[in-house]
Amino acid sequence: MAGWPILTLITFLPLVGAIFLMLVRGEPEEVKQNARNIALWTSTVTFVLSTFLWFGFDPSTAAFQFEERVAWIPTFNVNYHMGIDGISLFFVLLSTFLTPLAILVSWKKIKHRVREYMICFLLMETMIIGMFCSLDFLQFYLFYEAVLLPMFIIIGVWGGPRRIHATFKFFLYTMVGSVFMLIALLVFYFQLNTTDIPTIIERGHTLSRDMQIWLWLALLASFAVKIPMWPVHTWLPDAHVEAPTAASAMLAGVLLKMGGYGFLRFSIPMLPLATDYFTPLIYTLSVIALIYASLVAVLIAVALEDMKKLVAYSSVAHMGFGTLGMFTVTTQGMQGSIIVMVSHGMISFALFMCVGIMEERASSREIARFGGLVTNMPKYALALMIFMMASLGVPGTSGFVGEFLVLTGAFQINTVVASLAATSLVLGSVYMLWMYRLVVFGKLVRADCRSFADLSVREMAILAPLMAVVLWMGIYPDSFLHDTTASVANLIHNYQSALADAGGAIVAAR
Repeated sequence: MAGWPILTLITFLPLVGAIFLMLVRGEPEEVKQNARNIALWTSTVTFVLSTFLWFGFDPSTAAFQFEERVAWIPTFNVNYHMGIDGISLFFVLLSTFLTPLAILVSWKKIKHRVREYMICFLLMETMIIGMFCSLDFLQFYLFYEAVLLPMFIIIGVWGGPRRIHATFKFFLYTMVGSVFMLIALLVFYFQLNTTDIPTIIERGHTLSRDMQIWLWLALLASFAVKIPMWPVHTWLPDAHVEAPTAASAMLAGVLLKMGGYGFLRFSIPMLPLATDYFTPLIYTLSVIALIYASLVAVLIAVALEDMKKLVAYSSVAHMGFGTLGMFTVTTQGMQGSIIVMVSHGMISFALFMCVGIMEERASSREIARFGGLVTNMPKYALALMIFMMASLGVPGTSGFVGEFLVLTGAFQINTVVASLAATSLVLGSVYMLWMYRLVVFGKLVRADCRSFADLSVREMAILAPLMAVVLWMGIYPDSFLHDTTASVANLIHNYQSALADAGGAIVAAR
C-alpha cells in the first residue's frame, strides 16, 4: 500500500458505499437486502484496508505516519491534512472493526427504511474515521460535528417511544459544547495563524497562561459532553434507552471515545499550563463519575429495571477511568487510558448486543422479566459472563489491563484519588453480578422464556470476534501497548518540558 492515500481511501470508502446505496433501485424487498449486503461489504472492506495501517505502522517513532497533505483553502493556510500516530491508530481500528458488526446487529431488527438506515451508518463511519485521522483543526471540527447528524437521524427515526425527547437532548447538549470548540478554533487560528494540528501542538504552549486557561475551558465544554463526564452526562442514558441496539452499541463503542481522543490530541499537548491547572478538577469529576454512575447502576440492578440503562451508566463509570488515567500524564496512566477506551468500546458493544438479544426474544429489557436462562441458552450465558467479567476488570481480559494501568498511574500521583477510584470496582462487581445472577441463574419460571432459542449463527458471528479481541488484549497486552509507547512518551516529554520552561520563566521574572 506504499504510496497510496490509504487514510483517504479508508475514510471515504463508506461514503462511496452510501452514495451507491442512494442509487439502488428495484422491488422493496430486493432494495432492503441489497442495502444490507452493500453496507456489510463496504464496511468489511474498509476494515480490511484499515488493518494495513497496523501492519505498516512504525512503533519506534512518535511522528505522524501515512500523512497526506493537500492545499484546501490556501488563502487562509488551511489544508486537507491526514495522518495517524500511536494514539489515533487504535481508535481508527476500533471504528472500522465495530461498524460491520453493527450492521450485522441490525440485519433482522431494522425492517423499514433499511436503505436509509444503512446510509446513515456508512456516513457515520466516514465522519468518525475522518475525525480520528484529521491533522487540521478545521477539518477535525467538521468531521467531529458531522458525526452528530447520522446518529441524530438513527435515534430519531428508528428509536423507541421517547426518541424525539432523547434526540433533541442529545443534539442540544453536543451542539452547545461545540460552539465553544469553534470559538477555540478561531482563537488558535488568529493567535498562531494556522489550523495545522502538529503546528499548534508545537507552538500552543507559547500562549499565555490565561489564554490557555480560557481555551482549555472552551475545549472542555465540547469534549466533556461527548465522553460524557459528570454532570453533563444526563443525555447518555436517554439516548441509549431509546436508540436501536446497533446505535447504542456504536454510541458507547466509538462515539464516546471522541471526547477522550480530543483531550489526548488537543487539551493536554496544546495547552499544558492549563492542563496542569485544571488537573485537580478532572480528578474530582472523574472520581464523582466513577462512584455516582456505579451507585446509580447498583440501584437499577436492585430495582430490577432496564438492563440497557444499567449498561449505559457503566459506560459513564468506565469513561471516568479514561479521563483519570490520561490526566495523570504518566506512561502507565495514559497508556491505560487508551486501553480502557478501546477495551470499553468492544465490551460495551457486546453488552448492548447481549441486551438487544433479550429484547428481540422477549420484547423487554427489564431484569425482572428473566431468570434461569442458562437452562436453555448456555451459549448466551457464557458470552454474557465473559463480557461482564471483562467489564469488571477480571485478569485475563482487556478490562483488567486498562484499569490496572490507570490505577498504577493514579497511585503515582495521588493515592487518595486512586483509592476513591478503586471503590468503583467493588460497586461494579455488585451491579454486574447481581444482574447476571437474576437473568441467567435461578429457576426458569416464565413459560415463554423456556422457548427462547440460544445464540444464532449471526449472533455468534458478532460476539465471537469481540470475545477474541477482549481476551487477546487481556492475555497479550503488549501487542497493543507497543504501538502507543513512542507517542505517549513524546506527549509526556513535551508536556513536562513546557511546564519546566514556564517554571523557569517565572523564576527568571522574579
